[in-house]
Amino acid sequence: MTPTPLSNEPAAFLRIGGGRALRGQVAVAGAKNAALPMMAAGILGRGATWLEGVPELGDVEILGRVLQTLGVAVGREPDGRLRIEPDDRRAGQVRAGYELVRRMRASFCVLGPLLARRGRAEVALPGGCAIGDRPVDLHLAALAAMGATIEIEHGYVVASARRLVGTRVSMTGPRGPSVTGTANVLSAATLARGETTITGAAVEPEIVDLGRMLVAMGAKIDGLGTPTLRIEGVDTLSGITHRVIPDRIEAATLLLAAAITQGDVTVTGCVPEHIAAVLETLRAVGCKVEVYNEETGGTGVSPVENTFHGQDARATQAVRVSMSDRPRSIDIVAKPYPGVPTDVQAQWMALLALADGTSTIQDRVFPGRFMHVAELARLGARIEATDGRAVISGVDRLSGADVRATDLRAGAALVLAGLAAEGQTTVTGLEHLDRGYERLDSKLASLEAQIERVDSIA
Repeated sequence: MTPTPLSNEPAAFLRIGGGRALRGQVAVAGAKNAALPMMAAGILGRGATWLEGVPELGDVEILGRVLQTLGVAVGREPDGRLRIEPDDRRAGQVRAGYELVRRMRASFCVLGPLLARRGRAEVALPGGCAIGDRPVDLHLAALAAMGATIEIEHGYVVASARRLVGTRVSMTGPRGPSVTGTANVLSAATLARGETTITGAAVEPEIVDLGRMLVAMGAKIDGLGTPTLRIEGVDTLSGITHRVIPDRIEAATLLLAAAITQGDVTVTGCVPEHIAAVLETLRAVGCKVEVYNEETGGTGVSPVENTFHGQDARATQAVRVSMSDRPRSIDIVAKPYPGVPTDVQAQWMALLALADGTSTIQDRVFPGRFMHVAELARLGARIEATDGRAVISGVDRLSGADVRATDLRAGAALVLAGLAAEGQTTVTGLEHLDRGYERLDSKLASLEAQIERVDSIA
């Protein structure tokens, strides 16, 4: 049955014919969660910063619009590069408005760069979030410790400082390090006077990649990839060209799609080290996992030693996952890097809904991130979720139904479940899915999935 959206909802939906094993090879896009703080950090440079590999996503478009309201030129070139160039003649434009910031919380990452470069920032508080409360207290406390005056006025953070001063700050909250907070403070500290030490810093690959970009711009940073970062402030940074790392969450999602359909898929252009925990867990549920070197200039791949730890974090390779039976049940805990990412928790739940036995999933980053449970249940999954823990009793089959994505990763989980379900599944709420996946339906179709995007209802 075709879903009928309400009048104020977008009509687009995905129509999925389930029960087909995915097969083939697909390339992963650049990392959204690396590109966004890099775009914000473009405020810091004198001249243009060029970012290569930035995916075409809703979140990228929204942050681009935020930057334009701040007097920063943002444009995509015919070769796909994204240009970010602050205009010093518009340095008085320091207000990031609520209408844009509320649509994408990561917009808040303009606060640190804007304050460091222009001495003042007025950024709307992001407000609520569909996957749980993500307070910005750590960001504000760190910037205040660096000498900024911080006030909350009419729903806006108003921060000012003639020049930030280096000090020692912590980025660890009750659920682990703050990734966006680390990005905000790391970026701001590059132009502070003296040395800033960030303890309890996030160690995610996206933070490391941001740090590499800032170093290329002229920043002095030690400790990238560790929980302690030391930043010696400099007077100016320059625009540069930087390539964004591959998206580890998209790579994991595509590999889980292979597993849930009992298929055979090779994902190219990814960094196996970044998804080590996911690959180890795929092996634990019964998948065959192989890592390959990508041969120069083409689609060929060659096998390498079946391990991925300790590799160059920028060296892309290919990963092949194949599955021939029901997954084994398993217990998973989603936690900060290098653990199983919270951004893949929902996709794992879709797979374990078909496991042989009872599995559990805990999410220690966002304990309330279980809005997908009710929609998976519409497809026949048996899941009970309480207090940040879900118990999944595996079933023999899922059956197609009309479901709605409530957030980005929930949408991915529903697509994966639909690929495995018997009959037809329709997924609405594509505005969430399109925030973080570049043409996911087209990529799945290239792997022989029966999936179609319907832009309007006839």
